[in-house]
Amino acid sequence: MLNYFTHLSRGKIVLWCYLVWYLVNLGFEFDPSPQIWINSIGISLVIGFALILSVGSGAKTKLDHWQLFRLFAMPFCVSSFSSLIKGKGYWLIVPPNPEQMLACVVAVSVFVAVVTALKYGNHKPYLVLQR
Repeated sequence: MLNYFTHLSRGKIVLWCYLVWYLVNLGFEFDPSPQIWINSIGISLVIGFALILSVGSGAKTKLDHWQLFRLFAMPFCVSSFSSLIKGKGYWLIVPPNPEQMLACVVAVSVFVAVVTALKYGNHKPYLVLQR
């Protein structure tokens, strides 16, 4: 797993930051209502299959498991996020609560700092054998 985060591209770091932002807000705004989650799954399936059709050109394009997962996860996150924040005073994706905003910024900053440390720090573990 460390190797995965060590070799993340900038684009994937941004995608992970989106996920961290989503998860922090989910923690603050969680609603157990089945309707939100069932609708989000339905939207995810419809949009996910449409995205597969839009990026694939038959047998020539092979998506890896993570790409396929993201094509369904992104619509799920977007639809559930929009349902959870509806009418709560958000400006775009920015929460109105300063503590919540601080939690989002800190979580994303910690993630970026850890990935940066792994990428540019001494990330190669050394095995020391003693006899």
